[in-house]
Amino acid sequence: MMFYVVKAKRVLPVVLAIVIVFAVAFIILMSNSEVLGVFGTDNDLPIYSVDYPDKVVAITFDCAWGADDIPQILSTLKKEDVKATFFVLGQWAQKNPEMIKMMAMDGHDVANHSYSHFRMGALNNAKIREEIDLCGRKINEITGNKVDLFRAPYGDYSSSVVKIARELGYYTIQWDVDSLDWKPGISQSEIMNRIVTKVKPGSILLFHNDTPHTAKMLPDIISALKNNGYGFLPVSKLIMRDNYYIDFDGTQKKNK
Repeated sequence: MMFYVVKAKRVLPVVLAIVIVFAVAFIILMSNSEVLGVFGTDNDLPIYSVDYPDKVVAITFDCAWGADDIPQILSTLKKEDVKATFFVLGQWAQKNPEMIKMMAMDGHDVANHSYSHFRMGALNNAKIREEIDLCGRKINEITGNKVDLFRAPYGDYSSSVVKIARELGYYTIQWDVDSLDWKPGISQSEIMNRIVTKVKPGSILLFHNDTPHTAKMLPDIISALKNNGYGFLPVSKLIMRDNYYIDFDGTQKKNK
């Protein structure tokens, strides 16, 4: 058996070269906007909640499928004197213009949820831009109002999605309290428990229309939150418009 002895002066340059290669690769990787978005080190993050000084929350609805329960939802909101935010598909708005007009007439936010409900993170930049722009133009055509709030379908975003939305004049909105009202088999008590145990000042609550429970239990949800001292604002009034930053967990905070 033969043994080879490698001198240290030959090994060190090789090790140093490997270290340099890995360091360069890491720098290149971290300069990629998609990776930065994952690590939360750039500014292209959506707003999940707001660092709000008072016990105030925003109720939001994603509207993508049916519309039969919208009148009931709007009736409850009017009775409870609550303004909400409706993120609507462009296709949904096109099919249900009267519902859109009712939302706007009642003083609710009518916001952008893309045109077709694609997973935005999987689209190229041109398609992302088209999806957001088409929906915004459709809402504007129906309501006469300019839209500046956007939520990606499924909450599926990338830093490119947030950046393009911003370039088009939108704040990208997520949520920090998910009712899971869309989930098959979920009970009303489970939905209620998720809301009351997770909510905090500045929370953005996610609901959907066209679900088995949401329209029916909305009065109880609002009552429970009011009993816990919470008030309500639409997202357009909850978020900060300038002089802010978004923390690693998606909380919008005022610059000091």
